[in-house]
Amino acid sequence: MNLPNKLTTLRVILIPFFVVALLVPMFGEARGEGICKWIALGIFAIASFTDFLDGQIARKRNLVTNFGKFMDPLADKLLVCSAMICLVDLGRLESWIVIIIIAREFTISGFRLIASDNGVVIAASYWGKFKTVFQMVMVILMIMNLPFCWFYITTEVIKWIALALTIISLVDYLIKNRKVMLDQK
Repeated sequence: MNLPNKLTTLRVILIPFFVVALLVPMFGEARGEGICKWIALGIFAIASFTDFLDGQIARKRNLVTNFGKFMDPLADKLLVCSAMICLVDLGRLESWIVIIIIAREFTISGFRLIASDNGVVIAASYWGKFKTVFQMVMVILMIMNLPFCWFYITTEVIKWIALALTIISLVDYLIKNRKVMLDQK
């Protein structure tokens, strides 16, 4: 297993540690507060950074593999969706937003499976990459949950941008790749 694939695997392995740090009350603190939220934030930040790092290394060293093509986007989805579900549980994110985001992820994953059956590989678009970055930033801000007006406003703006990019990237994928659906075997 090459380094990018190890980083992708590490991202998946970090998810339960992140969830426990964020949701299990420890050290006499409320869930998602105190030192635990900072531990969860650190785990999420490291896991998010592995997303950037594995792609850079794979392209630079020509280490792109089928495992990486499949697992990298899946690891991203697992990390971000797990974090958003935790944030719903903590009352920091509306469930309907998470439902839209998860529905988009299932739709694109299904679309990619159909394309794969037809021998077509659907690469990530810039809209999808921007969406992932904004979702990760949104999660980081919501974990931090700082009690300042400007911080709340910034978090809300990022949340709405992440939601808009989720919808835009879905429409972009469907329009650009509609031929895959029409040309099924």
